[in-house]
Amino acid sequence: MQKPNITFWRVVLVLILLLGAYATMVRFTRGLGASTNLSDAFPWGLWVGFDVMCGVMLAAGGFTLTAAVYILNLREFKPIIRPTVLTAFLGYLLVVVALLFDLGRGYRIWHPLVMWNPRSVMFEVAWCVTLYSTVLALEFSSVVFERLRFPKLLRLQKMIVIPLVIAGVMLSTLHQSSLGSLYLIVPNKLYPLWYTPLLPVLFFLSALCVGLAMTIFESSMSARHFGKQLEMPLLRQLGRMLLVALGVYTVVRFQDLLHRGALHLLQWRSPETPLFVLEMLLCSFAPICLLLIPKVRKDADGLYLSSVLCLLGFVTNRLNIAITGMERSAGQQYFPKWTEISITLAIIASGFLVFALAVKYLPIFDRVASHQPVAEPETAGGKLPELSHVES
Repeated sequence: MQKPNITFWRVVLVLILLLGAYATMVRFTRGLGASTNLSDAFPWGLWVGFDVMCGVMLAAGGFTLTAAVYILNLREFKPIIRPTVLTAFLGYLLVVVALLFDLGRGYRIWHPLVMWNPRSVMFEVAWCVTLYSTVLALEFSSVVFERLRFPKLLRLQKMIVIPLVIAGVMLSTLHQSSLGSLYLIVPNKLYPLWYTPLLPVLFFLSALCVGLAMTIFESSMSARHFGKQLEMPLLRQLGRMLLVALGVYTVVRFQDLLHRGALHLLQWRSPETPLFVLEMLLCSFAPICLLLIPKVRKDADGLYLSSVLCLLGFVTNRLNIAITGMERSAGQQYFPKWTEISITLAIIASGFLVFALAVKYLPIFDRVASHQPVAEPETAGGKLPELSHVES
């Protein structure tokens, strides 16, 4: 019998999952009061700020890349569709799991689907997340059908790929921006460095940036840990696209601060100022400066570093909006309890574990590993769009 390969990171993974399991027991047996540092004055904390707002944002690579391939016809990015859609699908599933912890009565999570309130932004977000999760499941189903050798279902899935992609782009555009709309109702509570009528626009632009950065990040991590190396021309082109997206976001952000007269707040010695500077340094200035250097854009490690800085910066942005920007009006400081942190880490670790298992048992990286063009089935009217190939 083969002995299990025990490594440092596998031990860390098991410890995180065990702590998360204990914290989960505390959460569902003793309630939110015993398992969080939330209060009536500060009801949204780490689970909303990171698990939900960051989780949805980090899954933006799904609609970004599928739109590029199937709508903009950038077919050279087709080899990385599968891992990107898998990441997005797992991201949305984990957001739903996080909501089960955050909601006072998680078993009522389905209520927005039958108890309609069309005037509520949360109602729109709930429906869009539900529908887009379904779209991602259908997009990813081709990999499962191929693995199980269901050719009829695979052909049927290919026939509806384009409508699925269009629906996914529309739904993602709606709820990525609507997450920002949630904070439009608190103009007197959210700190002016972050509150702006352009929050929906900024949330959508940041999702585009994160979608590109996440694609570079997951490709680099897959090359390191799964030995599935992507071709550098694809990564370089993603790096150029990320540079443009970050430039647009930064210009819009500072134009908004200037138009609202909020730039003077950077001169104040307040807890919000250094966190805002850190956010902008990570999500804008540092990656833009790096990507402007041709040598960095042509180097795998340089692109990886740029994507990591970008991701850290926009995660800081979401946490600043959800936590830092709300503390002054709440009149109290919030720091998550160990159980909140443990559950969040366990959710993240579960995502990495499921991704690794999917790579092991499903044909996620077949195209990337082979470096060969994929033959597309012909129809009488031309080529049939697809998310996966069929092995003859």
